[in-house]
Amino acid sequence: MARLRAVSLFSGAGGLDYGLVQSGLFDIIFANDIMESAAETYSVNFRLELERCNGKARAHRGAVLACNVEEVDFSPLVDVNPDVVVGGPPCQDFSVVRGPDWDRRGIEVRRGKLYSHFVRALAVLQPKAFLFENVPGLRSANKGFAYEIIRKDFEELNVRWDQVRKTIECDGARPSEGYVILFDKIIDFSRFGVPQKRERLIIVGVRKDLVRTSDRLWEAQSAFEEALKKSEGLLGRYPLTPIETFEGRRLDELEAEYREVLRKWEGVWDCVRTEGARRWKAEVWDRLRFSPVEDYLRSIGVRPFDTGEVEEALNQHERVLKELNYREKPVSALRPPDGTNEMPKEDPEVLERLRHIPFGENHEFVRGTRWEVEGKGISLVYRRLHPLKPSYTIVAYGGGGTHSYHYDRGRGQLTLREKARLQTFPDSFLFMGNRTEVRAQIGEAVPPLAGKRLAEALSAALAALE
Repeated sequence: MARLRAVSLFSGAGGLDYGLVQSGLFDIIFANDIMESAAETYSVNFRLELERCNGKARAHRGAVLACNVEEVDFSPLVDVNPDVVVGGPPCQDFSVVRGPDWDRRGIEVRRGKLYSHFVRALAVLQPKAFLFENVPGLRSANKGFAYEIIRKDFEELNVRWDQVRKTIECDGARPSEGYVILFDKIIDFSRFGVPQKRERLIIVGVRKDLVRTSDRLWEAQSAFEEALKKSEGLLGRYPLTPIETFEGRRLDELEAEYREVLRKWEGVWDCVRTEGARRWKAEVWDRLRFSPVEDYLRSIGVRPFDTGEVEEALNQHERVLKELNYREKPVSALRPPDGTNEMPKEDPEVLERLRHIPFGENHEFVRGTRWEVEGKGISLVYRRLHPLKPSYTIVAYGGGGTHSYHYDRGRGQLTLREKARLQTFPDSFLFMGNRTEVRAQIGEAVPPLAGKRLAEALSAALAALE
């Protein structure tokens, strides 16, 4: 089967795209991102030619353009006949205003400029399908109107194009077809083996001329969802954990390492001496069995149907570790040439505070003590990972206390490479740029493993239509 040709926009470091390539089903023929360091990372890992743009730029096969998408002319790619356009355009500047009841104009729309350029790529290239990724909050933005308008723009592209192009002040012939929405759901990527709770809105559309009957649509939708369900297996109930991801082994092989982590936290409640600390001892510490498998089942709140189900779940964990090439490769032993596994420099006061915030807790644990963080009222500050639960969402930006922190008492921030593993980037993936830029590239990415699963599902749906 010939590989499908994909055009990538708002590509970042290429997490989604790396998954498409790893599936063996797609080739990336063109990519674009405004952040130069991200485009450099993309060029190094995808072996596409890096081009920096000043002003207008022409897209062409084999290139990654480091420039504003507004400057990109997509028309040279028409002859390449791309099959799919993928990307996650920011939609912060998308707004919808409902006028007063007497105003028969109804809803006034100001489409986000960046989003509108994603639509422009569809109008110019008219690929067989698109894959649109965004934050779950898009569904509720502007009381849900923005989301509904985005859907309608995809479905009625040939009708609504005149409205869209006014936003970006561009010329262009009216596209002949719109898109049927094949899939539109918020997905928690931990269900596919990503060791992190990370939810994203995924919208997949197929060009209308490929889906002329309801039976054809049902076949494509069934193929897409069945492929996702098959890749999930038991991982929806038994997610992969940070300790497995960092150590490269399954839970039942990590008893010594797990007990060593716990041993360091014994007595932390006597140091903190607050009601919350005493409650943590009673509700968390005193219920531990010091067995990684038993404590895992309790921490995720799952009662197995039988012992065979647990064994099969751990087998699936092992298969994911092998698929990611982490098996028997502890992250602590890595020395990547990009320096991403170097320990971040920490303020001694911060490290002292963190010594009193145990795994799975945040700054609230030390409220009322000399380690209290003044003026902090949000839960993401000084959060420590839990070794047996999927990681908190890795974030791209933020000041002090917003980094993810290791579950080991002697550790502070995660290294960039540890964050990359929680995002399922391969250890061979190299990042370009300074620490702040690399943090952003990792935090903004779609996990490659999730990209791979979506690629397999999209390929299955398109195959069902042939």
